[in-house]
Amino acid sequence: MAQQGTSDVLDSTPGAGRRLERPPTVEPDGGVALLAWAARMREDRPVWRDGSGHVHVFRHADVQRILADTATFSSDTVGRLSGGEKQAPRGTLLLLDPPLHGKMRRLVSRAFTPGLITGLEPWITELTGQLLDAAPENAFDLVDVLANPLPVTVIARMLGVPTEDRDRFQGWADQLLSTDPDDPESVRRMEETAVAISSYLQGFIEARREEPSGDLLSTLVGAELDGERLEDEDIASFATLLLLAGHITTSVLVGNALLCLDRDPELLERVRADRSLIPAVIEETLRLRPPFTRIERVTTTAATVAGTDVGPDTLVHLWLLSANRDERVFEDADAFRPDRANARQAAFGHGIHYCIGAPLARLEGRIALDALLDRYARIGVDPAVRLSWHGTNVFGARHLPLRVHHA
Repeated sequence: MAQQGTSDVLDSTPGAGRRLERPPTVEPDGGVALLAWAARMREDRPVWRDGSGHVHVFRHADVQRILADTATFSSDTVGRLSGGEKQAPRGTLLLLDPPLHGKMRRLVSRAFTPGLITGLEPWITELTGQLLDAAPENAFDLVDVLANPLPVTVIARMLGVPTEDRDRFQGWADQLLSTDPDDPESVRRMEETAVAISSYLQGFIEARREEPSGDLLSTLVGAELDGERLEDEDIASFATLLLLAGHITTSVLVGNALLCLDRDPELLERVRADRSLIPAVIEETLRLRPPFTRIERVTTTAATVAGTDVGPDTLVHLWLLSANRDERVFEDADAFRPDRANARQAAFGHGIHYCIGAPLARLEGRIALDALLDRYARIGVDPAVRLSWHGTNVFGARHLPLRVHHA
């Protein structure tokens, strides 16, 4: 799709003239047109219906209210939009509604308790050092060297699958993240990838049924839900969610934090001198550049959003990227200010679907930034290389070339 400016966005009522059928994408300009479009929509069309009849919501208060109202705005986009012909596996937490969601989340939360996450810190720190040890001397791609392999390796270890397969996981992730839902061939490739992932995981699931080993797959294999064991499809679905969505969150977070700090050398040096600032840098990065631009819900009944009537079974896109830059909530919203008092960013969602892996992503991000600042006296994004960006729902660079000087 050709990139369009905000002047192309007009009223979507009949006879209103030319209008944008689909939102701008992050590629090719890194989200410049997308951010400008979202800013205008927040002001002029806080609820907008696109050419497919989908509804888009842009303001922070509206996004948060919808996320909290699970009765009116369902996460089961697969089941409801297929007329009940398809059902998401019980392991797909993102697509489950209460009460099933709560039961499933309680099961998998056993692997994400604060104590267990904190206990991973020494090993994650060691792994980060090993990955940076293998980096070229003066210039390297942060994504290839650290931002991708770090979270993939951590999640693989938690699940109990070979960490040596992380290149395979990355290939699957790249394929799924590049899916264009309006391109039948792209959708076909996505379906083939999903089958390949399930086939890969099936062998490990069967092995854990024979001999549990204390990892997350073993926990899921042995768990009961309403007196029934989880089916293999449920377990594979949750494992896939962790391997893919879990790793891209941390990968994009680390890259985006470096992008933000690179644009403010004075702040970078302040953080280098005072590492207690890193958690605030991570939160502000998540606010200004959330890993995912939007999430979806579907109405269970007729609803009203910001004065706009929305019919039942309507797909609703909640723009996290826009909500996080809402001037009604965040002063000087487009500025990177880690010292801001209000950190009510929506990058990890809100309510019952708040990202279960958020503490792990924050931990990995903190360790990665700390290690980079320890190792390199100077670090910056290579200005000679044009960045490439994820094309659809991921707000970050596919690759981030750095120039560094050792401390």
